[in-house]
Amino acid sequence: MLKIRLKRLGAKKAPTYRVIVINSTTKREGKPVEELGYYNPKTKEMKLNKAAAEAWIVKGAQPTDTVKYLIANCNEDGSLNYKKSETVKLSKKAQAKKAEEEARKAEEAAKAAEEAAAPAEEAPVEA
Repeated sequence: MLKIRLKRLGAKKAPTYRVIVINSTTKREGKPVEELGYYNPKTKEMKLNKAAAEAWIVKGAQPTDTVKYLIANCNEDGSLNYKKSETVKLSKKAQAKKAEEEARKAEEAAKAAEEAAAPAEEAPVEA
Protein backbone atom coordinates (compact mmCIF):
# COMPACT_ATOMS: atom_id res chain seq x y z
CA MET A 1 0.00 0.00 0.00
CA LEU A 2 1.27 3.48 -0.85
CA LYS A 3 1.34 6.23 1.76
CA ILE A 4 1.74 9.97 1.43
CA ARG A 5 3.81 10.94 4.43
CA LEU A 6 6.55 13.23 5.70
CA LYS A 7 10.27 12.45 5.38
CA ARG A 8 12.25 14.19 8.14
CA LEU A 9 15.31 16.22 7.21
CA GLY A 10 17.25 18.96 8.94
CA ALA A 11 19.28 19.29 12.10
CA LYS A 12 18.43 18.30 15.63
CA LYS A 13 15.52 20.43 16.96
CA ALA A 14 15.25 22.15 13.56
CA PRO A 15 13.19 19.77 11.44
CA THR A 16 12.17 20.22 7.84
CA TYR A 17 10.10 17.67 5.98
CA ARG A 18 9.57 16.48 2.44
CA VAL A 19 6.10 15.32 1.45
CA ILE A 20 6.62 12.00 -0.33
CA VAL A 21 4.75 9.04 -1.76
CA ILE A 22 6.31 5.82 -0.47
CA ASN A 23 5.48 2.17 0.15
CA SER A 24 4.05 1.78 3.67
CA THR A 25 6.55 -0.93 4.62
CA THR A 26 9.59 1.19 3.70
CA LYS A 27 11.45 3.05 6.45
CA ARG A 28 10.86 6.78 6.93
CA GLU A 29 14.05 7.89 5.17
CA GLY A 30 13.74 5.30 2.42
CA LYS A 31 13.65 5.98 -1.31
CA PRO A 32 10.31 7.57 -2.27
CA VAL A 33 8.20 6.78 -5.31
CA GLU A 34 7.70 10.54 -5.82
CA GLU A 35 8.45 13.76 -3.92
CA LEU A 36 5.47 16.12 -3.83
CA GLY A 37 6.94 19.08 -1.96
CA TYR A 38 8.42 20.28 1.31
CA TYR A 39 7.22 21.70 4.64
CA ASN A 40 9.04 23.67 7.34
CA PRO A 41 6.97 23.69 10.57
CA LYS A 42 9.15 26.37 12.24
CA THR A 43 8.56 29.04 9.58
CA LYS A 44 5.24 27.58 8.32
CA GLU A 45 6.75 27.60 4.82
CA MET A 46 5.41 24.98 2.43
CA LYS A 47 5.51 24.17 -1.26
CA LEU A 48 3.28 21.31 -2.36
CA ASN A 49 2.18 19.98 -5.73
CA LYS A 50 -1.48 19.75 -4.74
CA ALA A 51 -2.66 18.33 -8.07
CA ALA A 52 -0.16 15.47 -7.89
CA ALA A 53 -1.07 14.74 -4.26
CA GLU A 54 -4.77 14.55 -5.11
CA ALA A 55 -3.98 12.37 -8.12
CA TRP A 56 -2.10 9.93 -5.85
CA ILE A 57 -5.04 9.87 -3.42
CA VAL A 58 -7.37 9.01 -6.31
CA LYS A 59 -5.00 6.17 -7.25
CA GLY A 60 -5.31 4.79 -3.72
CA ALA A 61 -2.44 6.30 -1.73
CA GLN A 62 -3.33 6.91 1.93
CA PRO A 63 -2.20 10.27 3.38
CA THR A 64 -1.20 10.48 7.05
CA ASP A 65 -3.19 12.81 9.31
CA THR A 66 -0.59 15.58 9.09
CA VAL A 67 -0.34 15.36 5.32
CA LYS A 68 -4.14 15.31 5.05
CA TYR A 69 -4.20 18.58 7.06
CA LEU A 70 -1.49 20.12 4.85
CA ILE A 71 -3.32 19.19 1.64
CA ALA A 72 -6.62 20.55 2.99
CA ASN A 73 -5.01 23.87 4.01
CA CYS A 74 -2.93 24.32 0.87
CA ASN A 75 -3.49 27.21 -1.53
CA GLU A 76 -3.63 26.58 -5.28
CA ASP A 77 -0.01 27.74 -5.66
CA GLY A 78 1.14 25.16 -3.12
CA SER A 79 1.74 27.45 -0.13
CA LEU A 80 0.26 26.87 3.31
CA ASN A 81 -2.86 28.81 4.23
CA TYR A 82 -1.82 29.22 7.89
CA LYS A 83 -4.15 30.98 10.31
CA LYS A 84 -2.51 32.05 13.54
CA SER A 85 -4.80 31.51 16.52
CA GLU A 86 -6.19 34.72 17.98
CA THR A 87 -6.68 33.41 21.51
CA VAL A 88 -4.09 34.32 24.10
CA LYS A 89 -3.40 31.74 26.79
CA LEU A 90 -3.46 33.21 30.29
CA SER A 91 -2.22 31.83 33.58
CA LYS A 92 -4.73 31.02 36.30
CA LYS A 93 -3.87 34.24 38.16
CA ALA A 94 -4.35 36.31 35.01
CA GLN A 95 -7.67 34.55 34.26
CA ALA A 96 -8.92 35.26 37.81
CA LYS A 97 -7.84 38.91 37.56
CA LYS A 98 -9.56 39.29 34.17
CA ALA A 99 -12.79 37.71 35.48
CA GLU A 100 -12.71 40.01 38.54
CA GLU A 101 -12.24 43.06 36.32
CA GLU A 102 -15.12 42.03 34.04
CA ALA A 103 -17.39 41.52 37.06
CA ARG A 104 -16.47 45.00 38.37
CA LYS A 105 -17.25 46.55 34.98
CA ALA A 106 -20.60 44.73 34.87
CA GLU A 107 -21.48 46.10 38.35
CA GLU A 108 -20.58 49.64 37.27
CA ALA A 109 -22.71 49.30 34.14
CA ALA A 110 -25.65 48.04 36.23
CA LYS A 111 -25.28 51.00 38.66
CA ALA A 112 -25.14 53.45 35.78
CA ALA A 113 -28.29 51.94 34.28
CA GLU A 114 -30.11 52.20 37.64
CA GLU A 115 -29.04 55.83 38.09
CA ALA A 116 -30.20 56.69 34.58
CA ALA A 117 -33.61 55.11 35.22
CA ALA A 118 -34.04 56.56 38.75
CA PRO A 119 -34.10 60.32 37.88
CA ALA A 120 -36.69 59.73 35.19
CA GLU A 121 -39.01 58.13 37.75
CA GLU A 122 -38.44 60.82 40.43
CA ALA A 123 -39.25 63.71 38.10
CA PRO A 124 -42.19 65.66 39.62
CA VAL A 125 -45.39 65.50 37.70
CA GLU A 126 -47.16 68.86 37.63
CA ALA A 127 -50.86 69.00 37.08
